[in-house]
Amino acid sequence: MASDSKEQQDAAQSDLQLARELIAGSIGAFEHFVDVYGRKIFRYSYTMCGHREDAEEIAQETLMKVFENLGQLREPEHMKAWVFRIAKNACFSKHRKSVFAPTRELSLEELRPHRDNESGELDIADWSAWPDAAAQNSELHQALDRAVQKLPELYRSIFLLRDVEGLSTADCAKILDVSEDVVKTRLHRARLMMRADLDAFMKASHTNSGHTKGVQA
Repeated sequence: MASDSKEQQDAAQSDLQLARELIAGSIGAFEHFVDVYGRKIFRYSYTMCGHREDAEEIAQETLMKVFENLGQLREPEHMKAWVFRIAKNACFSKHRKSVFAPTRELSLEELRPHRDNESGELDIADWSAWPDAAAQNSELHQALDRAVQKLPELYRSIFLLRDVEGLSTADCAKILDVSEDVVKTRLHRARLMMRADLDAFMKASHTNSGHTKGVQA
């Protein structure tokens, strides 16, 4: 946990320095920003909309708006949240109807993994180590991608911003115009859905090989 905190602090400090250089008009900072954030924005947009062409347009539009509105970046330490808010709004405009507002939210009961018929207990494989394992296991990485794509847009956005991009709960709330409690609730539901979906993959992997690379049974 300490190492994670140190990495997060280093990343935040790096972003802060980049934001200050951008505001100062550094050409090198602009090139670095496009290189780093261009990929992040495209990944977010592509995962949200599912179409490469749309994602490319959204990424380009977001980058342009970032450069055009740098004067509005009042809090350089929150640049990442500011950028993803612009990306979210670009997705909203692209689809006209907000992808963050589906007609119905699934209930927690609908998202709960099924219980074992005989024991009545939850029958779920241990996949707590999947984030690290996915980086080294292509099959697990593909399973994770499929699970993310299956999330309803409402929960997919929260999962991408919070668990993939590492934004804080407060920043996610600002990006999506919801309360921090709503962010926490939706993230919890997203993780439940991810767990239920990945559980089948984990069980199959344990059955076929006795263990999943990088994940303890």
